[in-house]
Amino acid sequence: MAKRTTQTTRMNGKRVRIVTTTGPAGTKVTVAEAEPKEWELQAAQVRALRSMPEYGKQFLLAGDQNSAKRGPRAQMEAIAAGMTPGEADMRIYIAGGKLRMIENKVGRGRLSPAQVDRHAALARIGFTVEVLRAVTTDDAARQAVALVRSWLAENDNQSGLLLDKFVN
Repeated sequence: MAKRTTQTTRMNGKRVRIVTTTGPAGTKVTVAEAEPKEWELQAAQVRALRSMPEYGKQFLLAGDQNSAKRGPRAQMEAIAAGMTPGEADMRIYIAGGKLRMIENKVGRGRLSPAQVDRHAALARIGFTVEVLRAVTTDDAARQAVALVRSWLAENDNQSGLLLDKFVN
């Protein structure tokens, strides 16, 4: 039976994933570019969203770093100050008082139990957290821009319906 080990490290300044498989036929080593970290997906999204012409006029954003590594004291201070485990990675504030949220996952990454609980609690009071999955920063940015554009179009349609109601 083959034994497989995986390690992520840096080679020539890039994160790589090294997979070593040892079996009856010998040892095979493969090296491939590692998937980005979740914060890198989010940073690419923030750059792309802030460069949209609608940014600052039709929407604003705020990012979160709930998953950041903290020591026990810093963790206690963050929770006391209102940090909530499972909170979405990004909040999108849309003109007219609407709030939309994005949670990022790399590839097939799973939601943590705290995220599952928090997203369900938000859904019970009428908020939805959209989970975006990407394995490249470019794809993460493209997905976020497309999602925000759809939210803005939905907002425009609802605003038009309200305007029609008052005009007619």
